[in-house]
Amino acid sequence: MRILVTGGVRSGKSRHAERLLSGADAVTYVAPGRPAGGGDPDWDARVARHRGDRPVHWETVETSDITDVLAPARGPVLIDCLGTWLAALMDDGQLWETSYQDVHAAVAERTDALCDALAAAPEVVVVTNEVGLGVVPAHRSGMLFRDLLGTLNQRVAAVCDEVHLVIAGRVLQL
Repeated sequence: MRILVTGGVRSGKSRHAERLLSGADAVTYVAPGRPAGGGDPDWDARVARHRGDRPVHWETVETSDITDVLAPARGPVLIDCLGTWLAALMDDGQLWETSYQDVHAAVAERTDALCDALAAAPEVVVVTNEVGLGVVPAHRSGMLFRDLLGTLNQRVAAVCDEVHLVIAGRVLQL
């Protein structure tokens, strides 16, 4: 079973995703964003809170190379979240100021590989942010990120068996 869990910031999507796998003996938790300790105390606190919420027997892998984790995984995998994965991809590739066409090509290539790996995974829950329901970003980087994440979410949803939308802690199965 492959499930995409989407929703706004602080909607409860991570908690819901963790509950979906709460009965599993072993879960590989992939945190594809920037690691804690990078000089942002707010981010560090968020990472610490998420770590504290997870069961101690879950294995945590902090990497943006999700495909490298999915193939050898022997049990369920939880990826939290695609928004931080995309931001890391943009940062690592220095894509924020690249032409719109080149950015889309670079992200599409990584998205293809991710979707192939997700389609082959037997049990995975993927968390992502829903960014298309809010304010139109005022800056190019915000608009670019919103557009790329919206397309990424559609592509990942297409290889998932279910999509769950979390709003105010309530879950709607789409």
